[in-house]
Amino acid sequence: MDAPFPSTDAQKRDVLTSPEVAIDGKKFPMSYRVLQRSGDVHGGTFGLITNIDGEPVHAEDGSVDISPDTDFSSLLPVGGKLFSVTHFESRPGAMYVSELFQNAKTGELSVKSTHPINFANFGGIWVPCAGSVTPWGTHLGGEEYSPEARAFEGATETRSLDSSVLAMTRYFKLDPKRDANQDGKPDLKLDAVRAVFNPYSYGYPVEVRVSANGEAIPSKHYAMGRSNLELSYVMPDRKTAYLTDDGSDVGFYMFIADRASDLSSGRLYAMRWNQVDDANGGEADIEWLSLGHASAPEIRALIDKKHKFSDMFEAQKTDPKKHTCPAGFRFTRTDSAGSECLKLKAGQELAASRLETRRYAAYLGATTELRKEEGLTFDPDSSSLYVSISELSKGMTDGDKDEAGGPNHIRLPQNRCGGVYQLRVAPDATFGSDYVARSSKALIMGKPMSYPEGSQFAGNTCSVNGLANPDNLSFIPGRRTLLIGEDTSSHQNDVVWAYQLDTGKLSRILTTPYGSETTSVYVYPNIGGWSYIKAVVQHPYGESDQGKLGPDLSNKRAYDGYLGPFPALH
Repeated sequence: MDAPFPSTDAQKRDVLTSPEVAIDGKKFPMSYRVLQRSGDVHGGTFGLITNIDGEPVHAEDGSVDISPDTDFSSLLPVGGKLFSVTHFESRPGAMYVSELFQNAKTGELSVKSTHPINFANFGGIWVPCAGSVTPWGTHLGGEEYSPEARAFEGATETRSLDSSVLAMTRYFKLDPKRDANQDGKPDLKLDAVRAVFNPYSYGYPVEVRVSANGEAIPSKHYAMGRSNLELSYVMPDRKTAYLTDDGSDVGFYMFIADRASDLSSGRLYAMRWNQVDDANGGEADIEWLSLGHASAPEIRALIDKKHKFSDMFEAQKTDPKKHTCPAGFRFTRTDSAGSECLKLKAGQELAASRLETRRYAAYLGATTELRKEEGLTFDPDSSSLYVSISELSKGMTDGDKDEAGGPNHIRLPQNRCGGVYQLRVAPDATFGSDYVARSSKALIMGKPMSYPEGSQFAGNTCSVNGLANPDNLSFIPGRRTLLIGEDTSSHQNDVVWAYQLDTGKLSRILTTPYGSETTSVYVYPNIGGWSYIKAVVQHPYGESDQGKLGPDLSNKRAYDGYLGPFPALH
């Protein structure tokens, strides 16, 4: 039985779930269990944003900044104990490590303690978004919406910096309001910002290893490239990883590590979409263009010496009428940068490939036309990788005016409800991997819908019985079932769906309150004899329906929780 699609005000304020789930022919009750909410205190304050010295960061009103933007939250068995690493998708960002207690008789989980992870060695962490768990049992997150380095380099006053950069300066104990000098006096603080903030410090996969004593050791995997990283996902060979890039005019990447269970060095590739069909979300053959080999120490050295955009590229504007470039320059169009004419400087291939990964990919002819590329998961039984595209629009459509002058690799009809794609993987000796994706085909698409005024579903612009802007994905092994979480305003209440691959049936298993997003949808088949589906409710009353919050501001706090416990899946 599906969870109801919320139609009453009370339902729209609640977390609703299916009443039961069938596992191997037996039915078990299902409900959503909250582990902790942002602001809860278990030794540390869950979600408190801290600066480089571990002190609380303050919001504009002077209060301590407790983030409601909880995102991926893993479960990690380590040395007979159970831990969770949780993202807070903010600027400055944060990750918390929590030790959990698992009741051996019931499987229920509870929190014993929590504390923030120290990212001072990396200049903090920027907008940690989705994530995965590696085959070797570590947490693998990412940094989304990396700062635009060319604009940062070209800024002439602090107040001209992007607001996200100014928000991040709080990590370095600067005051964005004061340092913006909005009184019109000469801007004397830009050098102070540049002394501490480097845009090339952010936008990478972040791995966290947790020891049995609860110590969390983070690493940024610079060799895997820099993008608007939604997440990276490591395949069963422990070497091949795929990386999604969120935004407009973005790419898709494959990384093959030099050594198993070690992501610190390897070769990076960018996808080229060679379209075969445009029907029902489209189909393409996939080609991989090499961005070269790199190691983390090589790239960290470039960051530490403050390598700049202008060290790597010459850049000019495109001709606004002809959409062409001067001789020696190549046309590129990428997220945040827009259309540019670029010329790579001599000897800058390594730096450009990892510090300006998307620009370099476009420069070499890879596809940078994807729109809001989100979740990733893998089904080993059918050798299929699944990727969610939140909406088919902008660069993915044919004839988009902003794409003039570009290669127009992707030429699909618009679908603002998005869909999920299936990528078949196979061994390929050329790449030295058994998990190389060579084709992509839409698996399931959302359906745009207009409900009449007065309908209980009025205001929903994608069918309430289908997908709306799919985001996080997870696969239930051996069950031929794909879990799909939404990040949407096209459904008033976001949904987590279970999709049966063999029958094509969608089942609504969870809905979230007004204004919130489903995050961290992830299946754990067997932890201590129990299985769980992690699910987080991010920023209630945050993105929409803010006027429905009411006087109790505590309702804005995020929920970190799970569906289950269920018997272990074998």
